Amino acid sequence: MEYQILNASTCLLVLLVFIPTGLGICPSSCKCSGNDRNVDCSGRNLTVLPQGLQDNLTYLNLSFNQFVDLDHQLTRFTNLRTLDISNNWLKNVPAHLPKSLWELYATNNNIKVLQKLDTAYQWNLRVLDVSRNMVERAVLINNTLSSLKFLNLSSNKLWTVPTNMPYNIETVDLSNNFLSQILPGTLVRLQHLTSLYLHNNKFSYIPDKAFDHLSQLQVVTLYNNPWSCSDNQNIPYVMQWVQSTAARVVGAPCADQPWPWASTTPAPAQPTALDSSPMIKGTKAADRETSAAAPEPTKVTKTHKQFKAKEVAPLATQSHPVLFPGTDRPLLHSPAGPQEAAATRTIHVQDSAEGNASLAPATGSSTTPMTLSITSGMPTNYSKMPQSTTATLRKEEPTPSAPEPSRASRWETGLLLYLAALHAAALAVD
Repeated sequence: MEYQILNASTCLLVLLVFIPTGLGICPSSCKCSGNDRNVDCSGRNLTVLPQGLQDNLTYLNLSFNQFVDLDHQLTRFTNLRTLDISNNWLKNVPAHLPKSLWELYATNNNIKVLQKLDTAYQWNLRVLDVSRNMVERAVLINNTLSSLKFLNLSSNKLWTVPTNMPYNIETVDLSNNFLSQILPGTLVRLQHLTSLYLHNNKFSYIPDKAFDHLSQLQVVTLYNNPWSCSDNQNIPYVMQWVQSTAARVVGAPCADQPWPWASTTPAPAQPTALDSSPMIKGTKAADRETSAAAPEPTKVTKTHKQFKAKEVAPLATQSHPVLFPGTDRPLLHSPAGPQEAAATRTIHVQDSAEGNASLAPATGSSTTPMTLSITSGMPTNYSKMPQSTTATLRKEEPTPSAPEPSRASRWETGLLLYLAALHAAALAVD
């Protein structure tokens, strides 16, 4: 009988010890919910963990207390999903945190270094917030934090953008630091990044190709940085990237200043299709030479301007000889009709052998150039011939021949022969 009473007493004692934990009694200094698995112990001036916390917690809020060290004290909470240790006096991220964590908030502490072991085994971690600390160096291991989507390292003392950030990350906040450089390859793998906050830092430029692989980027903040707008070698990349990216850029660099590398010299006028023709090129060159030689330019009629705009080759091969009023020489007929020249026009035409043969049958030569002089009337003073407007088509031929004598020389020769005949007749009569 006494043995049975002793066994019953022992069982009752065991129940009294373990039932509170099994039933999930909430610590007196905390607030609990969800079958006491969500515990809020914030703002209690705690320096140590309260007694009575059950191991199967899923949410634990220890913010706004006076914790200095929580190393190895949270390992037993193997079901913990969210841990908030913000606004304490912690000097580092607690060691050996449970691997079940999804969210870790450690803002506004005295953390100086984010060690590689702090996050090495956090495969399930999705949110990591270590903002408003004194972090000077963040060491991340490649291919860790594979589930991380949100990384907040703002308001720290970082000088370089952390390397080895997880490739699946979507939001990175590095604002309010002392960042001045991005090492090559730092952002290459972040093809899922949608939001990047870099405002309030010390960037003077962004290295070439640093943002080229951020194909999913939707918003980036760049304001309040000391951009070197006069640095023609380094600043152009970020300026051109801002112009070409589809992302929303808040605080574009040097937006209120002209681009220093942009040339102030006006661009030369592009030649039109008409200006590119050989006839027009030759005409312009000839006109420049004529204007330099004579102070008074020759009057050019509207018909002559139209003639200059025509191609020489078709004109030479399809022309027909016509008699011009006041002359006895066949002249070229333009497609628009006979030319009413107001002064002598000398046109040097170089074309195929067939065209030249049809234009100069008297010489019997098929080489070029050939000179045609067009005069609207008989000149009375050969020493004061009007200036000519020349259009030259430069098509090189292997053996050019001498040009045909001008009309003036032929007229003078005929006059001399006529005078010689009169003189001979006078002598015969005497």
